[in-house]
Amino acid sequence: MSKRNYEWSLDVLYKGYDDPNFAEDSAKLDEALARTNRFAEEIPSMPPREALLAYIQQGEEDQHLIMRLYSYASLRMSANTRDTESASVTGRLMGKLGSTAKARTKIEKYIASLENLDELIESEPILKEYEYMLRNLRDAQKHTLNDECEEIAALYDISGGSAWGDLQSYLTSSVTAAYRGETLNLSSVRNLAYSPDASVRKDAYQAELACYEKIKDPVAFSINSIKLQVINGARLRGFASPLEQVLFRSHMTRETLDALLDAMKEHMDLFRRYLRIKAKALGHPNGLPWYDLFAPMGSSDRTFTVEQAKEYLLHIFRGFDEDLANMVARAFDEAWIDFYPREGKVGGAFCAGLDGLKQSRILTNFDGTLSDVVTLAHELGHAFHNLNLESHRPLNNDYSMPVAETASTFNENVVMNAAIDSAASDEEKLFLIESQLQDVTQIMCDIYSRYLFETAVFASRESDFLPADKLCELMLDAQREAYGDGLDPNALHPFMWVCKSHYYSSGNSFYNFPYAFGGLFARGLYAKYVEQGQAFVPVYRKLLYTTPIATVEDAARVAGIDLTGKDFWTNSLLSYKKNVDEFERLVSALAGARK
Repeated sequence: MSKRNYEWSLDVLYKGYDDPNFAEDSAKLDEALARTNRFAEEIPSMPPREALLAYIQQGEEDQHLIMRLYSYASLRMSANTRDTESASVTGRLMGKLGSTAKARTKIEKYIASLENLDELIESEPILKEYEYMLRNLRDAQKHTLNDECEEIAALYDISGGSAWGDLQSYLTSSVTAAYRGETLNLSSVRNLAYSPDASVRKDAYQAELACYEKIKDPVAFSINSIKLQVINGARLRGFASPLEQVLFRSHMTRETLDALLDAMKEHMDLFRRYLRIKAKALGHPNGLPWYDLFAPMGSSDRTFTVEQAKEYLLHIFRGFDEDLANMVARAFDEAWIDFYPREGKVGGAFCAGLDGLKQSRILTNFDGTLSDVVTLAHELGHAFHNLNLESHRPLNNDYSMPVAETASTFNENVVMNAAIDSAASDEEKLFLIESQLQDVTQIMCDIYSRYLFETAVFASRESDFLPADKLCELMLDAQREAYGDGLDPNALHPFMWVCKSHYYSSGNSFYNFPYAFGGLFARGLYAKYVEQGQAFVPVYRKLLYTTPIATVEDAARVAGIDLTGKDFWTNSLLSYKKNVDEFERLVSALAGARK
C-alpha cells in the first residue's frame, strides 16, 4: 500500500467544497426538502398505494443524497476538528433536516393510519421488501405525539436535554487535575490508569477523584434535568418507563433482557474470581482497588507497522471468510482508513458506512501495538456488517443498538484467540489473556453497575432531586453489587457518573446493557463458529444481513439461537472459564519463575 493511504480519501464523495458535485447535491437537497414539505400536504388526498410508493421512492433518493453530504462534512470534521467550514456545513445540514420534522411526522402518521396497510404491503414487491420498516412505522405511531408537539419537543430539546448534555461534555473536557505538580486534563489523568507504575496509577486515581469535586454540582444538575425530561417524555409517549421505551426502540423484548441479566448475575463470580487473582498478584489482599483495574500484566513487545497490521489481519481473516479478507485488503489499499493520531484529529476509533457505495471509512489513532491491531479488526467488523447489508434496498440499513457491536466484537474474538494461540512466550500470553478478561469484565461488572445506577436514578428522579453526594452513594451501591468481593470496597469510584457521557443523552437512555448484549452475543456466535467451522460462515453472514429487517430475537433465530432463555447466555459466559483458569496458571507460573 502507498504511504498516501495512511489518511483516508473522501474523493468517492466529493473532492472538496468547491467540487461542482457538492454544489449540485446541495441544491438537490434543498429541492428534496421542499418536496417533502409539499408531500406532507398532498399525501392525505392521494390514493394509498400511490402515496406509499411515492414515500418509498422519495425516501430512497433522499437517503443517498443526505448520506453523501452529511458523511463528507462530518468525516472531514472528525479528521480535523479545526475545520470550521465543515462545522458550518454540518450545522446547516442539521438545520435543514430539522425543518422537515413536522412534515415527516405528518407523512408517517398518514401511513400508519392506513387500515389496509398489510394488504398494500402484500400487493407490491417493493413494499414487501420494506415490510418490517413499514410495520415498525405503524407501531411507532402509537408513541408519537401530534405534529405540533413533536416539533415543540424537538425545539425544546435543543435548549433542554441536549444543552445539559453539552454542559457535561464541556465541564469534563475543560476540568483539570493536579497531578504531581502538573496540571493535566481529565483524559490525560485517566489514561494513567494503564501505567505500569503502581504509584502512578494510585496518584492519578486520587488526582482524578479530587478534580471531580470542582464540577460535581453542575454535572449533577445536568443528569437530573436530562433524566426528568426522559421520564416525562416517555410518559407522554405512552411508555410505562424509560427502559420500556429503550427496549421498544431496540426491537428487543424485556424477556431477552431479563434472560441476559439473570445469566450475568448467576455467573458474575467467574469475573470476580479473575479480579481476586489479579488483586493477589498485585499485593492486594482485600480485592482489587479501582486504580489497579487496568494495571498491565505480562508483557508484549510486539509492534506493527500499518503494512504488517494489514498482512497480520489478512492472514487471520483468510482462514475465516475470503470476502472479509478481500474487504480488509480494499480498506487498506483504497484509503478507507485514517490511521495515525495528529493535532486536531478526534480521539478513539469509529467506522462510518457509506451506504450504496459498498465502502466504509474508519478512523483510528494507530501507534503500532497489538491492541491497535485489535481495534482495527473491531472497526473492520463494522465495515463487514455494512457490506453484508448492501444488497438491501436503501432504507433497510438501520440496525438496532444491541446488535450494532455483533460483527465488530466477533472480529475481536477471531483476532484475539489467534493471537493467544500464537503467543511467543508465557509473558505475552498472560498479557493477551488478561487484556481479553479485562475487556469482558468491563462489559460484565462495570456495565452491570452502570445499568443498576441508571435504574436507581430513574426510580428516584421522578419525585426527588438527586444531589451530587446522593449520586455518588448510588454509584457506590451499584459498584458493590456488581463487583462484589472482586474489588476493594474501600477503593471504588464514586464519580463514575460524572465522566461517562452515556448518561447524558436525552434521546438514548440505558446505553449500557447493549454492550453486554453485544459482547456475549458475539462470543456465543464465535463459539458456534469454533464448533461448526466453515459451515457456520454463511449462517453468520445471513444473520448480519437480517439485523435491519427483524427483531433482535428473530435475527438470532437465523443461527438457531433463542435469546429469551438463559442457555445461550450461560454458554457464552462459561466459555471464559478456560481463560480465567489459564490466567491463574500463568500468574502462578510466572510468579514462581521470578522467585
